[in-house]
Amino acid sequence: MAFMMSDELLGTFVPIVVYWLYSGLYIVLDGKAMDNYRLHTRAEEDVKNIVSKMTVVKGVLIQQAFQIAVSLSLFTIISDDSGTVKAQPSLLVMLLQFLVAMVVMDTWQYFIHRYMHLNKFLYKHVHSKHHTLVVPYAFGALYNHPLEGLLLDTVGGALSFLFSGMTPRTGIFFFSFATIKTVDDHCGLWLPGNILHVFFSNNSAYHDVHHQLYGSKYNFSQPFFVMWDKILGTYMPCSLVARKEGGFEARPIKKD
Repeated sequence: MAFMMSDELLGTFVPIVVYWLYSGLYIVLDGKAMDNYRLHTRAEEDVKNIVSKMTVVKGVLIQQAFQIAVSLSLFTIISDDSGTVKAQPSLLVMLLQFLVAMVVMDTWQYFIHRYMHLNKFLYKHVHSKHHTLVVPYAFGALYNHPLEGLLLDTVGGALSFLFSGMTPRTGIFFFSFATIKTVDDHCGLWLPGNILHVFFSNNSAYHDVHHQLYGSKYNFSQPFFVMWDKILGTYMPCSLVARKEGGFEARPIKKD
């Protein structure tokens, strides 16, 4: 039963459950009506993506297995043998911890992600696996080479947790939120009323640009802010242009 599990176990497994539930929601909703909100046509997805969806599911499950192993190891190392549950700080402190964790995660992922594009060996043998999904979709968000998953997501998550000083209970909410944000950024849709688009300019359209050949040297920031792209000259903003056949195209805005 969930209430019998420790915060550490919940912090490990709840984000994984959230990943499949949230991405599964997009699958359930993926009817003809959704074609009006797609960033790519179904034909594009069939032609440009060179891996099957079953292969993607298997790849994500492998990454999540690594994620579980590292997470449980981390909690074992930092756990308090007394068995006492660490007291939760005030709401204000938790919000500040969230912000610190978001900045740490963004910083780590930007530089590791960018280096995987700059290093030809790492791109060819590691990061290119993620880019086989030229047309992203929700449950492919964590389709990565296991080494990339370890370095980019798992280590980045551990650093965010440690540097922010959050408790394991706060970590349940933070990593669940980070999971939702990552899935949303890869959903391949521009849905009206999406509250994440209100607060974050790093969104499904912004990240879609990065998955295209013309944007592969831009928009490395993920999953929250675009600050490092703007600071280091890799920012490629885009505008949404309606397609005649329905849906939208994330079209880059030419830089001066």
